[in-house]
Amino acid sequence: MIAIVAALAATASAQEFRAPIGRQKPVRPIEKPAPVEGAKVEGALPKAFGPGRNPLQMLNPWAPARYGIWVENTAFDPNHPGKWNGIKLFEIIF
Repeated sequence: MIAIVAALAATASAQEFRAPIGRQKPVRPIEKPAPVEGAKVEGALPKAFGPGRNPLQMLNPWAPARYGIWVENTAFDPNHPGKWNGIKLFEIIF
């Protein structure tokens, strides 16, 4: 009698586990990080020491136009139009 009760109790509490067939949906969607665009670095030093550049030509007033003009690397005061504020050695643009 005890064996029958024990067998019934074991089958009543037994659970059935099955492996899923095929690909399943994830429980929660996988969050993809936002695409990050590379920051653009500009200024006098990156321009001078970039690939194929000659830093001495930046000091030459008669240098060809491909080396740039002084306005590209000059910081201007926003409160006083036309007045320069300094030289942009490094400028990071997002």
